Amino acid sequence: MKRIAAASASATRAYTLVLSLQQRFVSGLEQLTADLGGSQRFTPVQWCRAGGRHGGGVRYETADGDMIGRGSVNVSQVHYDDLPEKKLGSANAISTIMHPCHPLAPSVHIHISWTEMKSGAGYWRMMADLNPAIEQTGHTDRFLTALQSAAPEHFEAARAQGDRYFFIPALQRHRGVAHFYLEQFNSGDAEADFALAKRVGEAAIDIYLDILADALSHAAAPSDAERARQLAYHSLYFFQVLTLDRGTTTGLLVHDQNDVGIMGSLPASVDRELLRSWVPRMQQPQDRLLEALIAVLAVPSPTSAPALIDANVKQQLAAAVRHHYSRYPEAIAMQASGDLIPSTVGNHK
Repeated sequence: MKRIAAASASATRAYTLVLSLQQRFVSGLEQLTADLGGSQRFTPVQWCRAGGRHGGGVRYETADGDMIGRGSVNVSQVHYDDLPEKKLGSANAISTIMHPCHPLAPSVHIHISWTEMKSGAGYWRMMADLNPAIEQTGHTDRFLTALQSAAPEHFEAARAQGDRYFFIPALQRHRGVAHFYLEQFNSGDAEADFALAKRVGEAAIDIYLDILADALSHAAAPSDAERARQLAYHSLYFFQVLTLDRGTTTGLLVHDQNDVGIMGSLPASVDRELLRSWVPRMQQPQDRLLEALIAVLAVPSPTSAPALIDANVKQQLAAAVRHHYSRYPEAIAMQASGDLIPSTVGNHK
């Protein structure tokens, strides 16, 4: 069925923006691969919400390439123009994650979205974070400098809020090394806010492409020790996304029509035993969630190491997350937060 677009002019404008950011990133990554002598491509996958009646989206994904081990650039739009009882009017977003193959090439997460209520109120959510398995301080400095240039008036607040959001209490460390996060942002100047979202999205994409090119152009063949550090870090990334990340959990609880896309942030493989060693550090009932996720990882091959995360495993992990929060709805309060906690699930009711 054909996907129906939102009626709001501001929603249409936001959707055009996230589509342009998607094209900027995908074309930049494919060109970078070609420049380095590779041939990795991104495949478009379309999905619909309620058969297209309430929107949907398209993600460009890649896996097991010569540059990117797992990568997803997802654009989505949801709207409820035909359901007057819903509080949410529409939401438009780009959510992207890249996990390069080489341990010295950092992962990145970028999210830009516009949420608009039927009341007319609306806000932006802007996130960009650099996530290396092995930090290169020059990369960290360049990433932060680019975001500071894009948002000079809001940079310090966004950096502080990002550091709070991406902190992992059980492990007493952050997920990444550079975090930018503005939640429910609305200055009252619609034009200025749109321009800020555009600048932040473009700056994060462009500086990451530069950093990735630098890392891959100068990196020697990875050592076994570097590979081991990457696997450990990917396990930590998996841990944070599925036990703390409010955006991922919300997406899974709101609908089940894009599970593979929502789980596009997961790396290619993780260390089950390392994850199991973290169970005693978890508060109840989140320890049970981690145990359930580990059990899913063991289904394809209980003795294989590391544990591979493919599309089928992603769907099973999504089901495990939904089951956990249906059993322990109060545990959603244990998810990560910055300065504000958006009523994302409630907006869809």
